[in-house]
Amino acid sequence: MKKTAKASIEKTDQDLFRQAVADARPLPQHGKVLRMPDAPPPYPVQSHLDEHAVLEESLSADWTAQDWLDSGDEPNFLRPGLSRQVLRKLRSGTWVIQDQLDLHGMDRHQAREALAGFLANCIRRGVRCVRVIHGKGLGSKNREPVLKAKVKHWLVQREEVLAYCQARPVDGGSGALVVLLTA
Repeated sequence: MKKTAKASIEKTDQDLFRQAVADARPLPQHGKVLRMPDAPPPYPVQSHLDEHAVLEESLSADWTAQDWLDSGDEPNFLRPGLSRQVLRKLRSGTWVIQDQLDLHGMDRHQAREALAGFLANCIRRGVRCVRVIHGKGLGSKNREPVLKAKVKHWLVQREEVLAYCQARPVDGGSGALVVLLTA
């Protein structure tokens, strides 16, 4: 009896399928392979909005003479949407440095791992302002700072980093960065 019930269900499914495709006709055989055109690349809406916001900010009258003086060669980063006042306060030492990481003697792989662990630990503990000492490269081959550029690049990639700037001379100068983290 089970076989009969299964056979009748299959027969019903077959009949429904045949009814559904009754009007279907084979495609003409012309020997060519039809290729669908490539879809256009997605429009980078957020990139466009970010560029527009940066342009508007640069053209606004909110810039002061101090902003122009502050925008020298010193490394700094400010997450989009934050006030430039945040970076100014970070530069001036208004934020108290609560912890630090010294990367001296580490290679780039060790340094990246140490930085990621340090930032995660700081976020867990509620630490907001830290110093990352990358060094000046005086002990490196050709006396060039290897970690300096790497650390800046790594910090920009981390969502918990709101801003960073070169440390004041008393805090390490060009051999360190002061970093502001999310709460």
